[in-house]
Amino acid sequence: MTIITGPLPEQDSRAVGAALQATLVDLLDLSLMAKQAHWNLYGARFRSLHLQLDEVVTTARDYADTVAERAAALGISPDGRAATIAGTSGVPTFPPGWARDADVIEALVLTFSAVIDGVRARIGEISSVDAVTEDLLIGLTAELEKQSWMFQAENRL
Repeated sequence: MTIITGPLPEQDSRAVGAALQATLVDLLDLSLMAKQAHWNLYGARFRSLHLQLDEVVTTARDYADTVAERAAALGISPDGRAATIAGTSGVPTFPPGWARDADVIEALVLTFSAVIDGVRARIGEISSVDAVTEDLLIGLTAELEKQSWMFQAENRL
């Protein structure tokens, strides 16, 4: 049953919905991965990375909310349930247990690369269909690339 209707034709709505859903799942998983690293971090760079990881969580959660609300505004029901995240995320798995600072940095660099690649691909898929969603994903990509740069700079000791 359709409760909310959006302005896009059905075919375009499906394409945009798929892009938004995949992005939502990746952002929610990124936030969970960063929190897991935040809680289990140790090493000489603990304090600065601990705070930096909180920034990643905030960015991922804020954009996840924006992405989900964009989907809802288009009449697409967003799905952020744990099982959906676990089954469809493109975020690399983060290992359990304590995490050394250098390993956390390396994991975040790889994670940002995967998420950015996914979002960039989705921008290409929907660019001719919905300029508003394209703009949202472009802004997200800029923020993710900034965060990625900061972790890459940390990794060059």
